[in-house]
Amino acid sequence: MDRNKFKSPDEWFKQASYDLDTAGAMFETGRYIYTIFMCHLSIEKALKGLYTKQLKKPPPKTHDLNYLSELINLNLSDELQKFLDGLNDLSVPTRYPDELDKLLKQYKKDRVEKMLTQTEGLLLWLKKKL
Repeated sequence: MDRNKFKSPDEWFKQASYDLDTAGAMFETGRYIYTIFMCHLSIEKALKGLYTKQLKKPPPKTHDLNYLSELINLNLSDELQKFLDGLNDLSVPTRYPDELDKLLKQYKKDRVEKMLTQTEGLLLWLKKKL
């Protein structure tokens, strides 16, 4: 990638929406771990879009949602911050589970559906910041 060219905020958000749609598709097929992974990726890309908009430069190569949030001085409600913290904590376990069966037992349909709904809400909130 040319150092003077980088993804626009709109492109980051387009990809964030695509990833959220993918999370929905994974949910519909019962692939709940990948649903969570795609929820995380969706919010990560949205935060990188806001970073790009605010700072006019490419975002850092990180998966840490809280770090990105801090860099752009995002003022989340307590409820949204709690959700972001939880989603952030799931980044590594959903990418590289220690024990797949154990993780699958922890994230059943109802729990993952709530996470998907919360991700949709957070993404809408972030889009309003664009």
